[in-house]
Amino acid sequence: MPGHGSGTARRGGRFLTAAALFISALALLITAPGAASAASPQPDPVKPGEASMGVGVRMHEGGDSTGGSQPGALAASVHGVDVSGHQGNVGWSTLWSSGVKWAYVKATEGTSYTNEYFTQQYNGSYNVGMIRGAYHFALPDNSSGAAQAKYFTAHGGGWSKDGKTLPGVLDIEYNPYGSTCYGKSDSAMVSWIKDFTSTYKAQTGRDAVIYTTTDWWSQCTGNNGGFGNSNPLWVARYASSAGTLPKGWGFYTFWQYTSSGPTVGDHDLFNGAMDRLKALANG
Repeated sequence: MPGHGSGTARRGGRFLTAAALFISALALLITAPGAASAASPQPDPVKPGEASMGVGVRMHEGGDSTGGSQPGALAASVHGVDVSGHQGNVGWSTLWSSGVKWAYVKATEGTSYTNEYFTQQYNGSYNVGMIRGAYHFALPDNSSGAAQAKYFTAHGGGWSKDGKTLPGVLDIEYNPYGSTCYGKSDSAMVSWIKDFTSTYKAQTGRDAVIYTTTDWWSQCTGNNGGFGNSNPLWVARYASSAGTLPKGWGFYTFWQYTSSGPTVGDHDLFNGAMDRLKALANG
């Protein structure tokens, strides 16, 4: 029966066409970048221990558009760098000759990581004449603030009044391993930071410097204004100015202005002349 056969063929053709379209659409859904990222979380951008000062800034606030150029507005400032194990053995003489006069070196992260290049970096900067200090990359979801402050001071984060050692830094920024605010509420994050800073002061006699960005601080502490009177601010912003500061601070002490500078990436400015930097070192 020709009519019946033709109808079956047409229905079969429509079925095959619909099936082909469904398969094609499914393939596009699986391979489309937007769909894939929505369906599953992105993998960790760094391995445990590899976080360095500013890693979260670059992830969440975009790349560095400065090209490493130095801001021209601050004549009375002292240039510095911050380094971690990522830089390996650093060419300190080259940096010193280029005008860099101070450095901060990553000492610890959480309560289980120490920088394997710490000795070369911390002592090397000192030996060429720089004023130097150490920093701790905070993992507030890992352990208490007190535990991390003690781990920091026990592994390079201490302080001595030798005129060449700066107070330790709490690097508290976007979580490079997961949830931006480490799964903490604003009040819980503020409590964690207080736990760290009060313990660090009890251990060393110095108020820790707080490194952060205005955006992260607003998101994760509710823009808390309770640290500005005690803890110097190190603000991160890769631009021609430091911009709006977190609540509680009327000025910054350090500014990380680029992650693409010469010799090592992260370059910074101290907000003052060399005599004020020495005063900070001496407490």
